[in-house]
Amino acid sequence: MTKMYHRLPVEAYTSQEWFDREQQLIFSRSWRYAGLREDLPEPGHYLSVQAGLNNIFIVMGRDHRLRAFHNICRHRGTQLIRAVGKTQKALTCPYHDWTYDLEGNLISVPDEESEYPGGLDKGCLGLKPASVDIWRGMLFVHPDADAPTLAEWFGEVEPLLGPHNPAELVEYPEARRSYEIKANWKIVVENYIDVYHLSHLHSNTLHMYDHARAEYGWKGPHYHFWEPPAPDYAKELEKNLPSPRVIPEPHVGAWVPMLFPGIGLGASEDSWNIFVITPLGPDLTRIENRTKLADVSAWEFTKQEWRSAGFWQGFGGPKYSGEDAAGEEGPMASGDFTAEDIYVCEQQQKSLSSPYLEIGPAAVGESPITRHQQAVLDFMALQAKATADNV
Repeated sequence: MTKMYHRLPVEAYTSQEWFDREQQLIFSRSWRYAGLREDLPEPGHYLSVQAGLNNIFIVMGRDHRLRAFHNICRHRGTQLIRAVGKTQKALTCPYHDWTYDLEGNLISVPDEESEYPGGLDKGCLGLKPASVDIWRGMLFVHPDADAPTLAEWFGEVEPLLGPHNPAELVEYPEARRSYEIKANWKIVVENYIDVYHLSHLHSNTLHMYDHARAEYGWKGPHYHFWEPPAPDYAKELEKNLPSPRVIPEPHVGAWVPMLFPGIGLGASEDSWNIFVITPLGPDLTRIENRTKLADVSAWEFTKQEWRSAGFWQGFGGPKYSGEDAAGEEGPMASGDFTAEDIYVCEQQQKSLSSPYLEIGPAAVGESPITRHQQAVLDFMALQAKATADNV
């Protein structure tokens, strides 16, 4: 059997130039997760998200429709809004008070008659539209106002993502967290889809699943993954679950796909999680986690237990007991599989600048990594060609 080798140079994980190209050709030209549907419950509510080089916001109009716009005032380009919030009827630029309605139309320019003799054609100065779509209860934006739908983008992989319906579940705010990893975003993705490491790095923390029977593959640039529970865990599955089931029998196992270019889903019998990857620099990545469970009222008695155990934490144990090889208790002795992942991602990034670094052949269980690397190359090449064709 021919050995597999990694397909990206070290510069793809360390170079600012490479990072800038990814921002331009990948994250500025693909669908970007923005939030959950319930984040915008009524007219006037809005949220913003960085999609590569573009800051885009979604707002619910007076007609209860969701619209997306580039967060750029048509006067001098100042961003109109920050983060999330609610406005009653309009969006006003903080710089010169140009004001737009919730449908993106320019409706007011201060001192228009004196500052703009002859007036302005406000009908030509509305906010530039972007695309917004809803998929499985999640909000996504695309910088292109005429982007293909999410149904087209996720269509082939949709049947392989598990039976969960996140829109029917309730977010568990205590489990929400945001943190940074000192590593390139692709290292984070590669760790997420690395089947080989599951039974080694997470030999104790994730031993409730049968990694040898994992089923995984690709549909376009999107990775799908499912694995069943380990026999011992499955014998008393209902007892071992920290909260009530969110999917019916006989569905068991973990669905952990990675949707291009950086949206991880982690779902099991009793929970649904989203893992959002945002590149901040060649060696820095932000992660946002949100968790949804069954209706809180149905499991109030288990809430405290779930809070202390966390998602899949508490059934297994740490990789190393007591002190680790460095003589200090740390992530590898924490019993937290996320801490283990963060640790190895950052340790790998540290070695990339060494002149002695040589990347060895990829194992069979690392085939998703080489496939993702090819997906990155293919998407960038396709977008670069499209740019050249339009010049």
